[in-house]
Amino acid sequence: MKRFHVHLHVDDLAQSVAFYSKLFSAEPARLEGDYAKWMLDDPRINFAISTRGGAPGIDHLGFQTDSADELAELKTRAEHAELALRDEGATTCCYAQSEKHWVTDPQGIAWEHFHTLADIPVFSQKPADTSASACCAPVSRGKPVGIPVKPASSCC
Repeated sequence: MKRFHVHLHVDDLAQSVAFYSKLFSAEPARLEGDYAKWMLDDPRINFAISTRGGAPGIDHLGFQTDSADELAELKTRAEHAELALRDEGATTCCYAQSEKHWVTDPQGIAWEHFHTLADIPVFSQKPADTSASACCAPVSRGKPVGIPVKPASSCC
């Protein structure tokens, strides 16, 4: 079963944690100095907030899957819909180790599809720099906000 995911940027984490804890009538499942996450069952949602990023508001939406098969199904749907897809594979983000990919809707809103494998003690672990030529440089990691809906042809 999939779980809807919403990630918001907030200015004041403590104030926002207090507000959402009252709104959801639940304390966060994970609370760090820059991040909080509620794993609610009614409605089934992974609701996260953080002070990382830009202006307050929606950072991205998504679906968290319970299995690798569900994640593969979401990826197949995105490919059939000809959505621009950024496959991150195994990665770390938001205090978790996950398998994930990103798609962008026609308005430029990033959607994250992911299967969480384990909790980790840091927000993110960045891979070593693997620079290549400008033409064939690896795709930068992270959400693909504002990339074209239909991918352009590659030069490689």
